[in-house]
Amino acid sequence: MEENCSIQKPSPEKVLFFLILTTLFWGGSFLFTKIGVREIPPPFFVLFRFSLASILMLLLCLPRLKKLNRTILKKGTIVGLALGITNLTFVVGIKGTSISRAGVINNLFVLFIPVIARMLWKEKIGKLNMAGILLASLGIALLASGGGEGFNRGDMVSTLCAFFIAIHIITVSKVLKDDDVWLVSLVQFCMVTIMSAFATMIVPTPDFVLDSTSVITIVYCAILPTVVCFTIQNYYQRYVTPTQAGLIYTLDPVWSLLAGFLILEERLSPIEWYGCGLIFLAVVVPLAIRFVIERRLVSNYLGRKVF
Repeated sequence: MEENCSIQKPSPEKVLFFLILTTLFWGGSFLFTKIGVREIPPPFFVLFRFSLASILMLLLCLPRLKKLNRTILKKGTIVGLALGITNLTFVVGIKGTSISRAGVINNLFVLFIPVIARMLWKEKIGKLNMAGILLASLGIALLASGGGEGFNRGDMVSTLCAFFIAIHIITVSKVLKDDDVWLVSLVQFCMVTIMSAFATMIVPTPDFVLDSTSVITIVYCAILPTVVCFTIQNYYQRYVTPTQAGLIYTLDPVWSLLAGFLILEERLSPIEWYGCGLIFLAVVVPLAIRFVIERRLVSNYLGRKVF
């Protein structure tokens, strides 16, 4: 108890820095995954990534294993199922489209969350979310008419991935309470490993060879966007509101767009840029308005301006 009391709340600047750092690593996962699935079939890429992540998390959790119980196993399995479907659709989507488009489309999870809440718990979607959904729909329509293959198979799977990202976030908020997040993460990673192993057995895959580049992409995705980011997120996100976190996480597609443009030399047509821009605004604008409203309410409550 005394140990917990001695832990000081990190400064807002430190919280912001580490949460932005997670978006950088997550944005990098688009680039490394795109490079990796050029040679490795998507289910195998997920299998290798989460097998390594599970081993690393197991090593980190060795002192905690005695606390592992049925409750943690059950909750970790439930959350892991959502995480597994999310990652399998993520790699398939990345393989079928550019990382520039995938990064923006994946951010639609922010709009899917209130829709799912409406379907399951009859919660109101709200005018802001509805406006965002309509704006995102227009953006998707522009992507579909933006040349090339239009709204292709990879884009559709990336949209499905955004839906499952929302499912995973909702599942985490509904299922996890005061559980040991390290052990839950370990069970999650193991569950994704099992799901991807099953996928490799039922989905026809071509022969492939792991080269040095492929290994680097797997190691990056296993360590930084998985083990490191989950740890940082679990620790620092509790010090910001969901709206603040949502605004910070909208940086993900910014990094993926930059990586696609600078490293993979991806080029979007003007209409595709407009479509991506509308989808980005559909996510950011409702969050920004909520953020301003939250700040105003806090300022009124405290009787002073809050920055």
